[in-house]
Amino acid sequence: MSYQVLARKWRPKSFDALVGQEHVVRALTNALQQQRLHHAYLFTGTRGVGKTTLSRILAKSLNCELGVSATPCGQCAACVAIDKGSFLDYVEMDAASNRGVEDMTSLLEKAIYAPTQGRYKVYMLDEVHQLTGHAFNAMLKTLEEPPAHVKFILATTDPQKVPVTILSRCLQFNLRQMSSSGIAEHLQHVLAQENIAFEPVALQLIGRSANGSMRDALSLLDQAIAYGGNSVNEKEVRAMLGAIDQAYLFDLLNALLARDSNALLSQARAMEQRAISFDAALNDLANLLHEIAIAQAVPDSIAHDHPERQAMLDIAARMSAEEIQLYYQIALLARRDLGLAPDEFAGFTMALLRMLAFNPGEQKSPAKAKPAAVAPPVAAESATPRASAALAISQPVAKIAAPSITTRSVEATPELAPPPSEPAPQPVPVSAPASSVEDTPVSAVARSFDGDWRALVDRLKLGLARALAQNCELASFDEEHIAFSVPPTQKHLLGMGYEEKLQSAVEQHFGRKIKMTFALGGSGNTPAQLMSQEKAALQAHAESAIHNDGFVQALIKDFGAQIIPSSIKPLQ
Repeated sequence: MSYQVLARKWRPKSFDALVGQEHVVRALTNALQQQRLHHAYLFTGTRGVGKTTLSRILAKSLNCELGVSATPCGQCAACVAIDKGSFLDYVEMDAASNRGVEDMTSLLEKAIYAPTQGRYKVYMLDEVHQLTGHAFNAMLKTLEEPPAHVKFILATTDPQKVPVTILSRCLQFNLRQMSSSGIAEHLQHVLAQENIAFEPVALQLIGRSANGSMRDALSLLDQAIAYGGNSVNEKEVRAMLGAIDQAYLFDLLNALLARDSNALLSQARAMEQRAISFDAALNDLANLLHEIAIAQAVPDSIAHDHPERQAMLDIAARMSAEEIQLYYQIALLARRDLGLAPDEFAGFTMALLRMLAFNPGEQKSPAKAKPAAVAPPVAAESATPRASAALAISQPVAKIAAPSITTRSVEATPELAPPPSEPAPQPVPVSAPASSVEDTPVSAVARSFDGDWRALVDRLKLGLARALAQNCELASFDEEHIAFSVPPTQKHLLGMGYEEKLQSAVEQHFGRKIKMTFALGGSGNTPAQLMSQEKAALQAHAESAIHNDGFVQALIKDFGAQIIPSSIKPLQ
């Protein structure tokens, strides 16, 4: 007797044997038990999830000699013939190769005749989305009102390509991809029945590689049995799939936690020598980080019989959630960009070094910090204007702040460095509360308001509040209070929240609390009015210069030229 592959030998022959599609099985079982039979069904889902299998089980349920039921006997002539594919009234048509309107017309012409063997004629159209538009149109009327003895079962991996006119005439069932744990459990049952030795980790690897397809999993299991000599072991399955040993992944993560770049590169070279696919390594690393994140959030979700359970829990206890998320994202992006790298080894090692460089919890040690420089005195006559301005700011800081702030202000202005021949005197450090150092900006310590409101408005970062600031006239001011007058024509600027934004900007500029009040009135001496006057003066000066220009006067006199006032713009 010839060997039958596992995918065919273990194809479910009843609803009870179907794995992973309980929601579809429940709906079809209830419909069969209540005799609520629809004339058209649409099964959607990826490859190997059971669309054709469900179609055959449903055909047996409709044509079993014991009657229509959700539990066909599997022993009568109709059930046996459907399982063998020799039942005349059950037709499976591949719509990918029979997609034309002629093929559909031929099928519909045969559908009107009564069944020859069974109770119903069942037509199963696989990959129905590949039918042409004319073929879909040809079957519309028959699909909506078929003969009583005809049932249509449509199957597709891409339901979006099926016209809505077809979808509206069918009961649609979406078959889900199966979980890797569910696949591994079913493979364990199959191997137990086949009396073949196996290791649970090997079945988990096959379950992950199947990507939700039970048929693919059974095919990989057949291959693993042949590769391992009638046994399924982890080592052989890893070699067959090209998967990286989980121990290497844990070594990589431990090296990352230890910030050991030498160990990382050593592991990468060892993987290269073993000819391990770095694309698969990044995929497995991302999968492991996903499992570690779950173990960190919900430790009980990791199965107690998981071979790497304790190792994952140990890593989860030592890594922060931010590190896990960062490493996971880097692994995904590195796998996506692996084809752009000079070679796979370079892409993989750069991903590891990127994880090492972007560690969110890393802090520079004090030993590696740059030594603080000392602020030397600078002679006023030898300082540049920029240096003098920086010195005016840095000197008051030394009276109230820690030396580190003085250091930063001096480092920002290298002009203050004294000649090498002049020894720099050592300043006496002055201690200050930490709050005064943190809360007081360096640039705001020496600032005081001199009454030039327009100049201050030009320096502030105001946004929408600038309209109010430019239309305020300074009425009075002191160290803690500034009073403004707003022209009545601009009163609409008050009460719009601009006052708080303006006060916040001024307080941030001076580094202290300042109370601001606004009142209607004033003489109109606002920054906006001053700018308007200056602009008018510039425009008048420009027009006067044009009118008094000798060349322009010659053009007017000799050629009758005219000056267009709107074309005169002052130079800024």
